[in-house]
Amino acid sequence: MLKTNAWNLLKENEKEQIFLFAEEYKNFISENKTERRVLNNSVEIAKKSGFMDISTMNKVSPGNKIFKINKNKQVIFGKIGQTPLEKDARFIVAHIDTPRLDLKPSPIYEDEEIAFLKTHYYGGIKKYQWLTIPLALYGTTVLKTGEIKTVEIGDKPDDPVFTITDLLPHLSKDLGKKTIEEGFPGENLNIISATIPIKDDKEPVKKHLFSILKNNYGIEEEDLISSEFEIVPAGRARDLGMDRSLILGYGQDDRVCAYTCLRALIDSTDMEKNLFCIFVDQEEIGSYGSTSAQSAFFQYFVEELLEKMQSKKSVRDVYENSRAISADVSSLLDPGYKEAYDPRNAAKIGHGVCVERTTGGRGKAGSIEPTAEYIAWIRKIFDENNVFWQPGELGKIEQGGGGTVATFFARLNIPTIDCGTGVISMHAPFEVTAKVDVYSTYMAYKAFFTAK
Repeated sequence: MLKTNAWNLLKENEKEQIFLFAEEYKNFISENKTERRVLNNSVEIAKKSGFMDISTMNKVSPGNKIFKINKNKQVIFGKIGQTPLEKDARFIVAHIDTPRLDLKPSPIYEDEEIAFLKTHYYGGIKKYQWLTIPLALYGTTVLKTGEIKTVEIGDKPDDPVFTITDLLPHLSKDLGKKTIEEGFPGENLNIISATIPIKDDKEPVKKHLFSILKNNYGIEEEDLISSEFEIVPAGRARDLGMDRSLILGYGQDDRVCAYTCLRALIDSTDMEKNLFCIFVDQEEIGSYGSTSAQSAFFQYFVEELLEKMQSKKSVRDVYENSRAISADVSSLLDPGYKEAYDPRNAAKIGHGVCVERTTGGRGKAGSIEPTAEYIAWIRKIFDENNVFWQPGELGKIEQGGGGTVATFFARLNIPTIDCGTGVISMHAPFEVTAKVDVYSTYMAYKAFFTAK
């Protein structure tokens, strides 16, 4: 366990390595702001390292590197080792969805000669944080013919951006008397999208916007019902602080764990164990859908793997001798809001990857509570591999709460623990991580993959 700031323990060449890793990570989260883009880019990275789609393979053998995609929103990457699958399989699970704004099925309307896009927020957000910042729009539309249209506006240097307006302080007397919840209702998160009218008697600006969608992207109004349009903060992840020790960027919960997990899997040289990196969707809204951690996709994948390995063992045999990490971010002590934390048990920025024994809410409700034996094994492998790590928790016992995908793997009788990068301003449009903590997460996952 790390009891001091990790920067104090680094050699100069290690610091250079951490900063280089951070640049690659910043590029990844800057260029992949939706779960579809994260998945597609991750698959391309894996293919370059020799990974193959298991769906195209008749047989799987030790030494194979495989992946399987579920509905373009979920993917499993794996390295098959010499050890039988039922003897030693290790799973690291991260979610690739993030808090954002989604367009409603019928989103475009006009009011006072301004065309707006109506949104529905996805995941837990503080709504006021999304006002007046530059926003980008990423869309996937599937036509009735099956043809797919994509829209990406706001992140290229010459792109226009979008925004949600706020009331000027000069007129905010009544607004200032309301609670945050009352003052920023979800139905008011409407995005300015156009103001130039066309020659038409009714809703001329709205019709102009639809003409742009049709002419530039081949999308009609009725096509929006079978679309996924996500509104995310515009702009790239940046270095934060005069010493450049921190990263400010969108979607670090939980793409920091996804990226470090994939890198750890690719960089692992272990040829004995069976190693898997799993990316799931819909964690931020409860993991209920067919591409979430609760779907049967994971079980079906293991069944397919056993069949193509010509094994007579069952899924139960695999689960009982597996180990897992729920790779999700943790909360860090924020000096500006100490009243929300227990300083004795809160993780600190720059002190390494966080290991959480307890998640959930009051009375540990919703927590998987891993056994002392499993925690001891995690401690041992991290210490033996010089991983900077620290225990952490979400905050004070009765301050709030939260969960991860850990429960969906623990219920399969797989020992599971929450372990991930600490974040300040979690779920904000731009979140804060420390470069040394990001790299420590990568090292922790490598240790998990390689340890005996």
